[in-house]
Amino acid sequence: MQIKALAVFLVSITLWIGSWCFAPSALAVTQIKLYNLNYHECPQELAQGAVTSGGTTRPANCFIIDGQAQNPSPKTVYDADVYGRIYDADNNPILENRTRIGSIEELPPGTSDFQLRISVPSNMPTPLQLKQFKASAFSSSVKAKVNR
Repeated sequence: MQIKALAVFLVSITLWIGSWCFAPSALAVTQIKLYNLNYHECPQELAQGAVTSGGTTRPANCFIIDGQAQNPSPKTVYDADVYGRIYDADNNPILENRTRIGSIEELPPGTSDFQLRISVPSNMPTPLQLKQFKASAFSSSVKAKVNR
Protein backbone atom coordinates (compact mmCIF):
# COMPACT_ATOMS: atom_id res chain seq x y z
CA MET A 1 0.00 0.00 0.00
CA GLN A 2 2.86 2.41 0.79
CA ILE A 3 4.43 1.86 -2.65
CA LYS A 4 1.12 2.68 -4.35
CA ALA A 5 0.74 5.87 -2.28
CA LEU A 6 4.33 6.86 -3.09
CA ALA A 7 3.71 6.28 -6.82
CA VAL A 8 0.55 8.42 -6.73
CA PHE A 9 2.44 11.14 -4.86
CA LEU A 10 5.33 11.14 -7.39
CA VAL A 11 2.94 11.25 -10.35
CA SER A 12 1.08 14.16 -8.72
CA ILE A 13 4.30 16.09 -8.13
CA THR A 14 5.46 15.42 -11.72
CA LEU A 15 2.17 16.69 -13.15
CA TRP A 16 2.21 19.75 -10.89
CA ILE A 17 5.78 20.68 -11.91
CA GLY A 18 5.00 19.91 -15.56
CA SER A 19 2.01 22.25 -15.49
CA TRP A 20 4.35 25.13 -14.64
CA CYS A 21 6.52 24.36 -17.67
CA PHE A 22 3.80 23.77 -20.24
CA ALA A 23 0.90 25.99 -19.18
CA PRO A 24 0.07 28.43 -22.00
CA SER A 25 -0.09 32.10 -21.18
CA ALA A 26 -3.61 33.50 -21.41
CA LEU A 27 -2.37 36.76 -22.90
CA ALA A 28 1.33 36.62 -23.72
CA VAL A 29 3.28 39.89 -23.80
CA THR A 30 5.78 40.42 -26.63
CA GLN A 31 8.56 42.99 -26.33
CA ILE A 32 8.83 45.13 -29.47
CA LYS A 33 12.04 46.90 -30.47
CA LEU A 34 11.55 50.43 -31.87
CA TYR A 35 14.28 52.07 -33.96
CA ASN A 36 15.00 54.59 -36.76
CA LEU A 37 12.91 57.10 -34.82
CA ASN A 38 12.23 60.51 -36.35
CA TYR A 39 9.60 63.20 -36.00
CA HIS A 40 8.07 65.86 -38.20
CA GLU A 41 5.32 68.44 -37.94
CA CYS A 42 1.78 67.22 -38.57
CA PRO A 43 0.09 67.97 -41.86
CA GLN A 44 -2.19 71.01 -41.68
CA GLU A 45 -5.39 68.91 -41.31
CA LEU A 46 -4.00 67.32 -38.11
CA ALA A 47 -2.08 70.31 -36.76
CA GLN A 48 -4.85 72.05 -34.81
CA GLY A 49 -4.74 71.34 -31.11
CA ALA A 50 -4.20 72.37 -27.54
CA VAL A 51 -2.71 70.89 -24.40
CA THR A 52 -4.92 70.84 -21.31
CA SER A 53 -3.32 70.61 -17.91
CA GLY A 54 -4.68 71.58 -14.52
CA GLY A 55 -7.84 73.05 -16.03
CA THR A 56 -6.04 75.49 -18.33
CA THR A 57 -5.71 75.23 -22.10
CA ARG A 58 -2.47 76.16 -23.83
CA PRO A 59 -1.63 76.25 -27.54
CA ALA A 60 0.18 73.17 -28.82
CA ASN A 61 2.25 72.04 -31.76
CA CYS A 62 1.45 68.72 -33.40
CA PHE A 63 4.17 66.24 -34.32
CA ILE A 64 4.20 62.78 -35.88
CA ILE A 65 6.77 60.33 -34.51
CA ASP A 66 7.62 57.62 -36.99
CA GLY A 67 9.99 54.72 -37.06
CA GLN A 68 10.20 50.97 -37.37
CA ALA A 69 8.94 48.28 -35.02
CA GLN A 70 10.43 44.78 -34.87
CA ASN A 71 7.96 42.04 -33.87
CA PRO A 72 10.13 39.00 -33.04
CA SER A 73 7.21 36.62 -32.58
CA PRO A 74 5.87 34.41 -35.39
CA LYS A 75 2.37 35.83 -34.92
CA THR A 76 0.71 39.21 -35.34
CA VAL A 77 0.56 41.12 -32.06
CA TYR A 78 -2.00 43.71 -31.02
CA ASP A 79 -2.37 46.85 -28.91
CA ALA A 80 1.34 47.60 -28.57
CA ASP A 81 1.81 50.21 -25.85
CA VAL A 82 4.64 52.56 -26.84
CA TYR A 83 6.81 53.99 -24.08
CA GLY A 84 9.57 56.54 -24.29
CA ARG A 85 10.90 59.85 -23.11
CA ILE A 86 10.67 63.04 -25.15
CA TYR A 87 12.71 66.13 -24.28
CA ASP A 88 12.76 69.62 -25.78
CA ALA A 89 15.90 71.43 -26.99
CA ASP A 90 16.66 72.54 -23.40
CA ASN A 91 16.42 68.93 -22.11
CA ASN A 92 13.06 69.55 -20.40
CA PRO A 93 10.59 66.64 -20.46
CA ILE A 94 7.68 67.12 -22.88
CA LEU A 95 5.34 64.64 -21.14
CA GLU A 96 6.29 65.09 -17.52
CA ASN A 97 5.46 62.14 -15.22
CA ARG A 98 4.30 60.09 -18.21
CA THR A 99 6.25 57.64 -20.37
CA ARG A 100 3.40 56.03 -22.35
CA ILE A 101 3.39 57.84 -25.67
CA GLY A 102 0.61 55.98 -27.47
CA SER A 103 -0.16 52.62 -29.05
CA ILE A 104 0.18 50.68 -32.28
CA GLU A 105 -2.98 48.71 -33.03
CA GLU A 106 -1.48 45.77 -34.94
CA LEU A 107 2.03 44.54 -35.85
CA PRO A 108 2.60 41.51 -38.10
CA PRO A 109 5.75 39.38 -37.64
CA GLY A 110 8.96 41.09 -38.74
CA THR A 111 9.61 44.78 -39.30
CA SER A 112 6.81 47.33 -39.76
CA ASP A 113 6.66 51.10 -40.08
CA PHE A 114 4.63 52.97 -37.46
CA GLN A 115 3.47 56.51 -36.67
CA LEU A 116 2.23 58.21 -33.51
CA ARG A 117 0.74 61.70 -33.14
CA ILE A 118 1.78 63.81 -30.14
CA SER A 119 0.90 67.31 -28.98
CA VAL A 120 3.66 69.47 -27.52
CA PRO A 121 3.09 72.79 -25.72
CA SER A 122 3.99 75.52 -28.22
CA ASN A 123 6.41 77.21 -25.80
CA MET A 124 8.76 74.18 -25.76
CA PRO A 125 11.72 74.68 -28.12
CA THR A 126 12.69 72.17 -30.78
CA PRO A 127 14.50 70.03 -31.81
CA LEU A 128 12.87 67.27 -29.80
CA GLN A 129 14.94 64.45 -28.36
CA LEU A 130 13.41 60.93 -28.53
CA LYS A 131 14.94 58.56 -25.96
CA GLN A 132 14.39 55.08 -24.49
CA PHE A 133 11.56 54.08 -26.86
CA LYS A 134 10.18 50.55 -26.61
CA ALA A 135 6.83 48.78 -26.88
CA SER A 136 4.97 45.81 -25.41
CA ALA A 137 2.23 44.03 -27.32
CA PHE A 138 -0.22 41.20 -26.75
CA SER A 139 -0.89 37.96 -28.62
CA SER A 140 -4.56 38.87 -29.03
CA SER A 141 -6.45 42.13 -29.05
CA VAL A 142 -7.12 43.52 -25.59
CA LYS A 143 -10.05 45.54 -26.96
CA ALA A 144 -11.79 42.38 -28.18
CA LYS A 145 -11.50 40.86 -24.71
CA VAL A 146 -12.76 44.03 -22.99
CA ASN A 147 -15.73 44.52 -25.32
CA ARG A 148 -17.18 41.04 -24.71
